[in-house]
Amino acid sequence: MTAPLLEVLNVSRSHAMGNPLSRHRVRAVDGISFAMLANPAEILAVIGESGSGKTTLARMILGMLLPTTGRIRFRGTDISASRSGRGRLEFMKLVQPVFQNPFEAFNPLKKLDRYLFMTARRVAGLEATTDIEARVAEVLGMVGLSLAEVRGRFPHELSGGQLQRIAIARALIPSPALLVADEPVSMIDASLRLSIVNLLRRLRDETGVAILYITHDLATAYSMSDRIMIMRAGKVVESGDARTVLDNPQHPYSIMLKAAVLSPDVRA
Repeated sequence: MTAPLLEVLNVSRSHAMGNPLSRHRVRAVDGISFAMLANPAEILAVIGESGSGKTTLARMILGMLLPTTGRIRFRGTDISASRSGRGRLEFMKLVQPVFQNPFEAFNPLKKLDRYLFMTARRVAGLEATTDIEARVAEVLGMVGLSLAEVRGRFPHELSGGQLQRIAIARALIPSPALLVADEPVSMIDASLRLSIVNLLRRLRDETGVAILYITHDLATAYSMSDRIMIMRAGKVVESGDARTVLDNPQHPYSIMLKAAVLSPDVRA
């Protein structure tokens, strides 16, 4: 049996309510366990409303927060051992984020190609200018852009959809095994969301990268995911094959979420 790529083992994360010194603590994530395989690579959607704990879970998987209890392992190694120094750099090569707001992902005073070249040099470990430019051009091609379109441009010169594609290209530079995409389409025009969803699914198929897709959007989760987990108040209330769960949800909260999605039939 193939060893898991990612294991989340009875993970919880508590934080103080209001005053950081307060004794009253809230569990943002409460006893969650799941695994993702590397082969075949899959897209696992974590669905929930604001405050459900899904972003806290993503931040723990990225090593930005430590669990209060439980363990998170990547390729068999506890990620708490990868929070500094060389271990952190190696972890960053393999686990890359794609954040919600592409307009906040880039400094408006820096040219976009600088971000890409720096990632190729510092994270992917490329040294020769020709190798760096070749890798940047390659990943931009994967997301439907070219280096000529990006070179010398500032973030304000491109659309939100283009910026999110560049953010995805940046994440792909070190050839990661896992992308953690936290609401990657929520800040993009509705007309462009499907293009980003299709892009992520195609990248999974063509590069073998697994994707943890954090969202509140059942429609995109249904169209792109292999499996889903539905979270409420820090807990997983339902999980399984995406089509099976969303076609016939069993938990009352899952049923409510599905009922809240507008029918495509305007007569309904």
